[in-house]
Amino acid sequence: MQQTHLFPVDSKDYTARQINIINSPKKLGHCDIDSVPYLKKLGIDILNKKQPIQFSPNVNEVIHRWAPYVQGFSASFVQSIFDQYKTEYKNPIILDPFTGCGTVQVQSKLNGYTSFGTELNPLLKFIADTKINTWDVSPQELLKVFNKLNFAKPTNAPRFLKSERQFSKTVLKNLEALKGGIDNLSKKVNHKIIDLLNLAFSSILVDVSKLKRSPCLGYAKHKIVDPHAPFVLMNQKVYQIAEDLKTIRNEYRDYIFTTGEVFLANAMEYKHSNKFDLVITSPPYMNGLDYVINYKIEMGWLNFADDQKELKIVKDEMVVCDNVSKDLIKKFKPIYTNDWIEEIKHNIQKNILRRGQYRRQDMSLIVHKYFDDMYKVFKIVVPKIKRNGRFILVVGDSLIADVYVPTDLLIAQIGKDVDLSIEKIEKARNRRSGQIRSYTLRETIITLRK
Repeated sequence: MQQTHLFPVDSKDYTARQINIINSPKKLGHCDIDSVPYLKKLGIDILNKKQPIQFSPNVNEVIHRWAPYVQGFSASFVQSIFDQYKTEYKNPIILDPFTGCGTVQVQSKLNGYTSFGTELNPLLKFIADTKINTWDVSPQELLKVFNKLNFAKPTNAPRFLKSERQFSKTVLKNLEALKGGIDNLSKKVNHKIIDLLNLAFSSILVDVSKLKRSPCLGYAKHKIVDPHAPFVLMNQKVYQIAEDLKTIRNEYRDYIFTTGEVFLANAMEYKHSNKFDLVITSPPYMNGLDYVINYKIEMGWLNFADDQKELKIVKDEMVVCDNVSKDLIKKFKPIYTNDWIEEIKHNIQKNILRRGQYRRQDMSLIVHKYFDDMYKVFKIVVPKIKRNGRFILVVGDSLIADVYVPTDLLIAQIGKDVDLSIEKIEKARNRRSGQIRSYTLRETIITLRK
């Protein structure tokens, strides 16, 4: 039985957040216990199947390693799905409605499978596009263009990002020279080469800055960056890309022109013209990262945003996170709900009132909007899944204001509500709550079938 140690609210030794953690009834709790009522209602069990689903192994994989993306899943996970269903789907057509940096599309192409995706963040759409549609670039030509860059006309850093704080003076000067070298290339240069150079440039920005992404973007204390790091890391990345292009020509020549297409579009609205055998995706996590602010440095330097207002516009169109504008939540009018969502909302609001202080007073509505947004995605995607096709999602659950939110089970219920069957739910790994570190959460793989 969990113990609750109540501290006086006026304790001078603790912050309000620390007091709430100390007093939390969820200390040492576990999602497996709190999931039981929901599992009984669904009539299913969660299977334990530990597997590497995080993006980190991709740093050693051909093509996948071109750009870091801490929120994605691993190429080996996507490959395991392809291998699992290769006898059922001979030449499957694949969709990822939350494309991110294109892991599903790259791995699809490496198997010779046609794939499609949607992505709202223009930077990530660019990265995914470049990773899947530049396989015909000559590695020798890429290196030739790179080695002849002219650094005499620098490109000014994006001022709205406070670049002078994010980079040392010398590093910033060298970055501006590098970007200027790319920006001033002749229009006669193959645009795919220019895309590859911009992708390489974007991939080094956080590494040479005073920042870190682990996983949220923030300042790194005591980080020291060599003034020449931009040139050194850019050189390493371009030569790495050239090596991968050689590998493609040697080992995947037959798949160079296999279709892989990503649309700059909202997954809640885009109407696909194709039918799909497999939909593989990892949607944004409910109280996870701000996927726009986390990539604002790259978005600014590559001219995908000119100011904070443009960043906000992109963010407000995405599946909701807990850093959206209050006005967006005030205007929220749900089209989907169920008893679980209503009970969770009620308990979150009750706990926020009990605490008297919380980072978002409207958190219960944010939770509701998240599932409403996911329902809209399902309503768009499911009609385009072929009979006996599968919708596979990697999802993490949440703990919000001492209320457990079984995101995976609620999404499985949404699947049932749009006439999919729950084939299986597998727990891939345990996680820790960001609010109560002693509370164990999970990351799961939901397999739904039409």
